[in-house]
Amino acid sequence: MTKEGLKATFFKAPEFFNKETPRGILSHALGASLYMPGTRETIASDIISNKYRGLASTVLCLEDSIGDAEVPFAEENLTKQVREVYNTLENQELESFELPLIFIRVRDPEQIQRLIERMGDSSKIITGFVFPKFTSESYRYFETIKSLNQTTGFFYGMPIIESTEVIYRESRFEELMDIKGLLDTYHDLVLNVRIGATDFSGYYGIRRGPDVTIYDITVIRDCISDIINIFSRFESDYVVSGPVWEYFSNGGRVLKPQLRKSPFEQFHDNLGNNRTKIRSQLLNKYVDGLIREVILDKENGIIGKTIIHPSHIIPVQSLYIVGYEEYLDALSIIENSNGLQGVTKSHYTNKMNEMKPHYNWAQKILLRAKSYGVFHEQHNFISLFTEDVYL
Repeated sequence: MTKEGLKATFFKAPEFFNKETPRGILSHALGASLYMPGTRETIASDIISNKYRGLASTVLCLEDSIGDAEVPFAEENLTKQVREVYNTLENQELESFELPLIFIRVRDPEQIQRLIERMGDSSKIITGFVFPKFTSESYRYFETIKSLNQTTGFFYGMPIIESTEVIYRESRFEELMDIKGLLDTYHDLVLNVRIGATDFSGYYGIRRGPDVTIYDITVIRDCISDIINIFSRFESDYVVSGPVWEYFSNGGRVLKPQLRKSPFEQFHDNLGNNRTKIRSQLLNKYVDGLIREVILDKENGIIGKTIIHPSHIIPVQSLYIVGYEEYLDALSIIENSNGLQGVTKSHYTNKMNEMKPHYNWAQKILLRAKSYGVFHEQHNFISLFTEDVYL
């Protein structure tokens, strides 16, 4: 986006962040995390060329996205790709602000150690590691990066909660509390808590269709509810990220489109006829289901989304940009939280802002505003869509 476009769209532009940014801010900043298989031989060139517009974080996967026999090649390939990106930075052919946060999804703690030894100094561009099938017994992951952080650099860990112990109701509460206790031990190393809804669904032979969200699958919804209940309490200081959206291709539609027309019609009326194709593009690509799921993620306090296709980057990132009205509400609540007032009328006089109940919400809104920015009054997430987004 040009500087002129940035000024026209944003009341408050997103702030720069990298792996050195304080954890409290960085944990809210991952946005759409694009998974790439570790066997992909264009990872470095894709990152260096800024191929994926708006990409804030990527996960290079050595687990389920590749076959067991491919692991040796994938480890060698990732080492090569990371070195290429690092050398480009060292040669000042790439600026650090152009680099997304880079994570590696590993199979076991030993693989972390092996990769860091192979990568050497180039591992400095890695923000952290993603731990699949995480349980209350998975402490060795964090022990490994804790040890590395004392000698090599600094890496975060992001556990994926996706085990049978959590999805099965009879063991869920005890397991979640044990996981919480384990994460509390390594609190400052935990960047996000992620949800593996695909594995959860697989235990029941379920695969949600593109016309429903993960919240429509009752057994998964109940489990997500308990994960949010335990890890998203404000005093816990953990950020829970949303499960993957699997769909990106065209196909027949079972239900009517889930998106309301009004945001698109309003966008067309305000900004001109050149945007009329956007709605049909969204529907044809099934991104309307993704949009609906991210909206539900946000309403449930979830920040960030695992994605597997670059066409999802802009929809997810744009949905996390703070609206002008909610930004003003958050500022008002924080500014009036001195105990002199219990409630005030909102700037738009359409709601009441209560200082104590809404204080934690306001703090989270302002954290999001740092990483994603704030829209101007007449703009919303559709403002970032262009006709070539899905080409």
